Amino acid sequence: MKQRRSTETMTKNKLIIILGPTAVGKTDYSIETALRYDSPVISCDSRQIYKEMTIGTAVPSAEQLAAVQHYFIHSHTVEQLYTAGKYEVEALELINRLFDQGYETLVMAGGSGFYVDALVNGLDDFPSADLQLRDELMSRLKVEGVESLRLELKGLDPESYATIDIANGQRVVRALEVCLMTGKPFSSFKTAARKERDFEVEKIGLTRPREILYDRINRRVLQMVDEGLVDEVRSLEEYRELAALQTVGYKEIFDWFDFLEGRVSIGDWGPTTPGDGPVTSLDRAIELIQRNTRHYAKRQLSYWKRDKDIRWLEI
Repeated sequence: MKQRRSTETMTKNKLIIILGPTAVGKTDYSIETALRYDSPVISCDSRQIYKEMTIGTAVPSAEQLAAVQHYFIHSHTVEQLYTAGKYEVEALELINRLFDQGYETLVMAGGSGFYVDALVNGLDDFPSADLQLRDELMSRLKVEGVESLRLELKGLDPESYATIDIANGQRVVRALEVCLMTGKPFSSFKTAARKERDFEVEKIGLTRPREILYDRINRRVLQMVDEGLVDEVRSLEEYRELAALQTVGYKEIFDWFDFLEGRVSIGDWGPTTPGDGPVTSLDRAIELIQRNTRHYAKRQLSYWKRDKDIRWLEI
């Protein structure tokens, strides 16, 4: 355990947040930074927290996890709804506890912009969920597909449409729920007064040239399949309707399973039917995961480009 510093030499503690698009190299960079500051790594990823999801979420390897202490990796279960608001509370408690133990600088690795915002700025002003409306929207999601809902969101809140992961049905449902429930854009709730934190925040954004980033994404997806992504998704079929599983890399494989098991067919899709049509092969599922992950990376960058506090580094 770290030794507590003397109050005579006390300076303001610092949280360094390493962020950037998926597959850019945040894990290695954050571990290198953590070792430099003798810090653990606090994950800020909305999917790596789930203990049932490993391959499809690109959880750090055993060697990487052994290099430094990690927090919020495999710490929760998909069976319990987890939100950015919960992350704000739990992460702040952890950060303050670690600073109290004597750490002067802590390192966070963040892929989820909404979670980073929750921690740094606070999200308490977001309205509580309307569970009846959410159930209705989730039923529509299942019947109509995400395309119908995200087009409705585009009309009500173009800013959220442009910045959130619109391939993630749960994210679209939450944004649309707030729009319909309050009559205000979901994005308007992110402009509330920033909350003061007791520590300094430094944000470092990692980038790569687009063609290199996209190649890394494509190769990572192939590696996930080689490591057993299909078996991992199969083991999670009983949870497929839960919010945690409405995720790129899982949804496409589930769609392939639906075709294999006769729940959907080519004849179910007409020229006006939303979506990409039935996923008729593993190769097609891989192609869609690669495409949707590239789109997600692009939206991540769009989300963060509005934040003038980020210092960008091309690696």
